[in-house]
Amino acid sequence: MTSKSISAWLLTLTACAGTALFTFFFALTFSIPHWVEEYGAAYIQQEASKRINQRIDGIALPQPTDANNPVSRAAGAIYARNAESITQYKEMLKARVHAKMAESIAQVRNLNCECRKRWEEWLKDGATTQITLLERANQTISTVIHSTYAQVVEGLKKDIRIFTGVNACMFTLVLALSLFKSRATLQLMIPAGLLVVATLVCTYFYIFEQNWLLTIIHNDYLGFAYLGYLSLVFAFLCDIALNRARITTEIINQILSAIGSAANALPC
Repeated sequence: MTSKSISAWLLTLTACAGTALFTFFFALTFSIPHWVEEYGAAYIQQEASKRINQRIDGIALPQPTDANNPVSRAAGAIYARNAESITQYKEMLKARVHAKMAESIAQVRNLNCECRKRWEEWLKDGATTQITLLERANQTISTVIHSTYAQVVEGLKKDIRIFTGVNACMFTLVLALSLFKSRATLQLMIPAGLLVVATLVCTYFYIFEQNWLLTIIHNDYLGFAYLGYLSLVFAFLCDIALNRARITTEIINQILSAIGSAANALPC
Protein backbone atom coordinates (compact mmCIF):
# COMPACT_ATOMS: atom_id res chain seq x y z
CA MET A 1 0.00 0.00 0.00
CA THR A 2 1.47 3.36 -1.06
CA SER A 3 1.75 6.38 1.23
CA LYS A 4 -0.88 8.17 -0.86
CA SER A 5 -3.39 5.35 -0.46
CA ILE A 6 -2.66 5.20 3.28
CA SER A 7 -3.31 8.96 3.54
CA ALA A 8 -6.56 8.60 1.59
CA TRP A 9 -7.64 5.72 3.83
CA LEU A 10 -6.85 7.68 7.01
CA LEU A 11 -8.66 10.73 5.65
CA THR A 12 -11.81 8.72 4.86
CA LEU A 13 -11.66 6.95 8.23
CA THR A 14 -11.29 10.26 10.07
CA ALA A 15 -14.19 11.82 8.17
CA CYS A 16 -16.40 8.79 8.87
CA ALA A 17 -15.52 8.81 12.58
CA GLY A 18 -16.19 12.55 12.92
CA THR A 19 -19.49 12.32 11.05
CA ALA A 20 -20.63 9.37 13.16
CA LEU A 21 -19.59 11.02 16.45
CA PHE A 22 -21.37 14.34 15.97
CA THR A 23 -24.39 12.77 14.26
CA PHE A 24 -24.74 10.46 17.26
CA PHE A 25 -24.82 13.35 19.75
CA PHE A 26 -27.12 15.35 17.48
CA ALA A 27 -29.58 12.42 17.38
CA LEU A 28 -29.19 11.94 21.13
CA THR A 29 -30.79 15.33 21.84
CA PHE A 30 -33.93 14.11 20.06
CA SER A 31 -34.04 10.44 21.08
CA ILE A 32 -33.12 11.09 24.74
CA PRO A 33 -33.92 14.79 25.41
CA HIS A 34 -33.31 14.29 29.13
CA TRP A 35 -29.65 13.52 28.32
CA VAL A 36 -28.88 17.24 28.08
CA GLU A 37 -30.18 17.79 31.61
CA GLU A 38 -28.27 14.80 32.97
CA TYR A 39 -24.98 15.78 31.36
CA GLY A 40 -25.20 19.52 31.98
CA ALA A 41 -26.84 19.41 35.43
CA ALA A 42 -24.19 21.52 37.20
CA TYR A 43 -23.93 24.05 34.35
CA ILE A 44 -27.71 24.40 34.01
CA GLN A 45 -28.15 25.04 37.73
CA GLN A 46 -25.30 27.57 37.68
CA GLU A 47 -26.74 29.38 34.64
CA ALA A 48 -30.27 29.39 36.09
CA SER A 49 -28.95 30.80 39.38
CA LYS A 50 -27.08 33.54 37.53
CA ARG A 51 -30.15 34.55 35.51
CA ILE A 52 -32.36 34.64 38.60
CA ASN A 53 -29.81 36.86 40.37
CA GLN A 54 -29.82 39.21 37.39
CA ARG A 55 -33.61 39.40 37.44
CA ILE A 56 -33.65 40.10 41.16
CA ASP A 57 -30.99 42.80 40.73
CA GLY A 58 -33.25 44.39 38.13
CA ILE A 59 -36.01 44.99 40.68
CA ALA A 60 -36.43 48.70 41.36
CA LEU A 61 -39.08 51.25 42.19
CA PRO A 62 -39.89 53.65 39.35
CA GLN A 63 -37.78 56.78 39.68
CA PRO A 64 -39.35 60.26 39.53
CA THR A 65 -39.30 61.78 36.06
CA ASP A 66 -39.97 65.46 36.81
CA ALA A 67 -38.05 67.03 39.70
CA ASN A 68 -40.22 70.20 39.53
CA ASN A 69 -43.44 68.30 40.02
CA PRO A 70 -44.53 68.10 43.71
CA VAL A 71 -45.75 64.53 43.22
CA SER A 72 -42.44 63.53 41.64
CA ARG A 73 -40.51 65.15 44.50
CA ALA A 74 -42.59 63.24 47.00
CA ALA A 75 -42.04 60.03 45.05
CA GLY A 76 -38.30 60.76 45.00
CA ALA A 77 -38.26 61.10 48.78
CA ILE A 78 -40.08 57.79 49.15
CA TYR A 79 -37.66 56.17 46.69
CA ALA A 80 -34.64 57.43 48.67
CA ARG A 81 -36.05 56.16 51.97
CA ASN A 82 -36.81 52.75 50.50
CA ALA A 83 -33.63 52.27 48.44
CA GLU A 84 -31.80 50.59 51.31
CA SER A 85 -34.72 48.34 52.18
CA ILE A 86 -35.01 47.34 48.50
CA THR A 87 -31.34 46.29 48.51
CA GLN A 88 -31.89 44.27 51.67
CA TYR A 89 -34.98 42.71 50.14
CA LYS A 90 -33.05 41.68 47.05
CA GLU A 91 -30.40 39.93 49.15
CA MET A 92 -33.07 38.25 51.23
CA LEU A 93 -34.90 37.12 48.09
CA LYS A 94 -31.65 35.73 46.62
CA ALA A 95 -31.01 33.78 49.82
CA ARG A 96 -34.52 32.31 49.71
CA VAL A 97 -34.18 31.40 46.05
CA HIS A 98 -30.82 29.67 46.54
CA ALA A 99 -32.11 27.85 49.61
CA LYS A 100 -34.95 26.41 47.52
CA MET A 101 -32.91 25.92 44.35
CA ALA A 102 -31.86 22.29 44.86
CA GLU A 103 -35.35 21.18 45.88
CA SER A 104 -37.06 22.98 43.00
CA ILE A 105 -34.61 21.74 40.36
CA ALA A 106 -34.92 18.16 41.64
CA GLN A 107 -38.67 18.54 41.24
CA VAL A 108 -38.58 19.92 37.71
CA ARG A 109 -36.00 17.32 36.58
CA ASN A 110 -38.50 14.59 37.43
CA LEU A 111 -39.81 13.48 34.03
CA ASN A 112 -43.21 12.73 35.55
CA CYS A 113 -43.61 16.18 37.08
CA GLU A 114 -46.64 18.06 35.73
CA CYS A 115 -44.61 21.27 35.90
CA ARG A 116 -42.47 20.08 32.96
CA LYS A 117 -45.47 19.96 30.63
CA ARG A 118 -46.58 23.38 31.85
CA TRP A 119 -43.20 24.99 31.19
CA GLU A 120 -42.85 23.32 27.80
CA GLU A 121 -46.19 24.86 26.80
CA TRP A 122 -45.19 28.25 28.18
CA LEU A 123 -41.89 28.20 26.30
CA LYS A 124 -43.66 27.32 23.05
CA ASP A 125 -45.92 30.33 23.59
CA GLY A 126 -42.92 32.56 24.34
CA ALA A 127 -44.14 33.26 27.87
CA THR A 128 -41.81 34.16 30.75
CA THR A 129 -42.21 34.64 34.47
CA GLN A 130 -41.04 37.91 36.03
CA ILE A 131 -40.07 38.53 39.67
CA THR A 132 -41.86 41.45 41.34
CA LEU A 133 -41.55 43.06 44.72
CA LEU A 134 -44.66 41.22 45.87
CA GLU A 135 -43.32 37.72 45.15
CA ARG A 136 -42.75 36.34 48.61
CA ALA A 137 -44.53 32.97 48.67
CA ASN A 138 -42.46 29.80 48.36
CA GLN A 139 -44.67 28.62 45.52
CA THR A 140 -43.83 31.76 43.55
CA ILE A 141 -40.11 31.23 44.13
CA SER A 142 -40.45 27.64 42.89
CA THR A 143 -42.28 28.95 39.84
CA VAL A 144 -39.46 31.36 39.03
CA ILE A 145 -36.83 28.63 39.45
CA HIS A 146 -38.79 26.17 37.31
CA SER A 147 -39.36 28.64 34.49
CA THR A 148 -35.74 29.82 34.46
CA TYR A 149 -34.48 26.23 34.52
CA ALA A 150 -36.77 25.33 31.60
CA GLN A 151 -35.55 28.31 29.58
CA VAL A 152 -31.88 27.41 30.17
CA VAL A 153 -32.45 23.75 29.25
CA GLU A 154 -34.37 24.63 26.08
CA GLY A 155 -31.74 27.14 24.96
CA LEU A 156 -28.87 24.78 25.73
CA LYS A 157 -30.55 21.91 23.91
CA LYS A 158 -31.02 24.07 20.82
CA ASP A 159 -27.39 25.25 20.90
CA ILE A 160 -26.07 21.68 21.30
CA ARG A 161 -28.10 20.64 18.26
CA ILE A 162 -26.64 23.49 16.21
CA PHE A 163 -23.12 22.73 17.47
CA THR A 164 -23.24 18.99 16.77
CA GLY A 165 -25.21 19.42 13.54
CA VAL A 166 -22.73 21.89 12.05
CA ASN A 167 -19.74 19.73 13.01
CA ALA A 168 -21.43 16.64 11.53
CA CYS A 169 -22.03 18.55 8.27
CA MET A 170 -18.38 19.63 8.11
CA PHE A 171 -17.10 16.07 8.52
CA THR A 172 -19.67 14.87 5.96
CA LEU A 173 -18.32 17.40 3.45
CA VAL A 174 -14.78 16.17 4.07
CA LEU A 175 -15.98 12.58 3.57
CA ALA A 176 -17.80 13.45 0.33
CA LEU A 177 -14.79 15.31 -1.08
CA SER A 178 -12.43 12.49 -0.09
CA LEU A 179 -14.59 10.11 -2.15
CA PHE A 180 -15.32 12.33 -5.17
CA LYS A 181 -12.06 14.29 -5.34
CA SER A 182 -9.54 11.57 -4.56
CA ARG A 183 -6.69 13.65 -6.02
CA ALA A 184 -7.22 16.26 -3.30
CA THR A 185 -6.17 14.00 -0.42
CA LEU A 186 -3.22 16.21 0.57
CA GLN A 187 -5.28 19.40 0.42
CA LEU A 188 -8.12 17.84 2.42
CA MET A 189 -5.66 17.12 5.23
CA ILE A 190 -5.80 20.80 6.23
CA PRO A 191 -9.58 21.14 6.90
CA ALA A 192 -9.68 17.57 8.24
CA GLY A 193 -6.80 18.38 10.61
CA LEU A 194 -8.56 21.53 11.84
CA LEU A 195 -11.73 19.53 12.50
CA VAL A 196 -9.79 16.81 14.31
CA VAL A 197 -8.13 19.41 16.55
CA ALA A 198 -11.53 20.92 17.39
CA THR A 199 -12.96 17.46 18.05
CA LEU A 200 -10.09 16.47 20.35
CA VAL A 201 -10.45 19.72 22.30
CA CYS A 202 -14.22 19.20 22.60
CA THR A 203 -13.67 15.58 23.66
CA TYR A 204 -11.26 16.69 26.40
CA PHE A 205 -13.76 19.27 27.63
CA TYR A 206 -16.60 16.73 27.38
CA ILE A 207 -14.75 14.31 29.66
CA PHE A 208 -12.86 16.60 32.03
CA GLU A 209 -14.30 20.14 31.77
CA GLN A 210 -18.05 19.85 31.19
CA ASN A 211 -18.88 23.41 32.22
CA TRP A 212 -16.27 24.86 29.86
CA LEU A 213 -17.65 22.95 26.89
CA LEU A 214 -21.23 23.97 27.66
CA THR A 215 -20.09 27.57 28.15
CA ILE A 216 -18.47 27.53 24.69
CA ILE A 217 -21.63 26.09 23.14
CA HIS A 218 -24.11 28.26 25.06
CA ASN A 219 -22.21 31.55 25.26
CA ASP A 220 -22.75 33.83 22.25
CA TYR A 221 -19.27 35.37 22.32
CA LEU A 222 -17.40 32.07 22.51
CA GLY A 223 -19.90 30.48 20.15
CA PHE A 224 -19.18 33.08 17.48
CA ALA A 225 -15.43 32.47 17.92
CA TYR A 226 -15.96 28.76 17.25
CA LEU A 227 -18.23 29.61 14.31
CA GLY A 228 -15.37 31.70 12.91
CA TYR A 229 -13.07 28.70 13.29
CA LEU A 230 -15.49 26.48 11.39
CA SER A 231 -15.90 29.19 8.75
CA LEU A 232 -12.17 28.85 8.07
CA VAL A 233 -12.61 25.09 7.64
CA PHE A 234 -15.57 25.69 5.32
CA ALA A 235 -13.50 28.15 3.26
CA PHE A 236 -10.86 25.44 2.68
CA LEU A 237 -13.57 22.96 1.68
CA CYS A 238 -15.11 25.46 -0.76
CA ASP A 239 -11.68 26.11 -2.28
CA ILE A 240 -11.14 22.36 -2.77
CA ALA A 241 -14.63 21.72 -4.13
CA LEU A 242 -15.06 24.79 -6.34
CA ASN A 243 -11.61 26.22 -7.04
CA ARG A 244 -9.56 23.07 -7.66
CA ALA A 245 -7.87 23.73 -4.27
CA ARG A 246 -5.68 26.47 -5.74
CA ILE A 247 -5.48 28.51 -2.53
CA THR A 248 -5.06 25.45 -0.32
CA THR A 249 -2.37 24.10 -2.65
CA GLU A 250 -0.48 27.40 -2.50
CA ILE A 251 -0.59 27.34 1.30
CA ILE A 252 0.74 23.76 1.34
CA ASN A 253 3.55 24.67 -1.06
CA GLN A 254 4.50 27.64 1.11
CA ILE A 255 4.68 25.34 4.13
CA LEU A 256 6.75 22.76 2.24
CA SER A 257 9.09 25.48 1.03
CA ALA A 258 9.47 26.88 4.56
CA ILE A 259 10.57 23.49 5.94
CA GLY A 260 12.99 22.96 3.05
CA SER A 261 11.07 20.20 1.32
CA ALA A 262 11.51 19.68 -2.44
CA ALA A 263 8.00 18.26 -2.73
CA ASN A 264 5.38 20.27 -4.57
CA ALA A 265 1.58 19.99 -4.48
CA LEU A 266 -0.53 20.56 -7.58
CA PRO A 267 -4.06 21.96 -7.92
CA CYS A 268 -6.64 19.24 -8.34
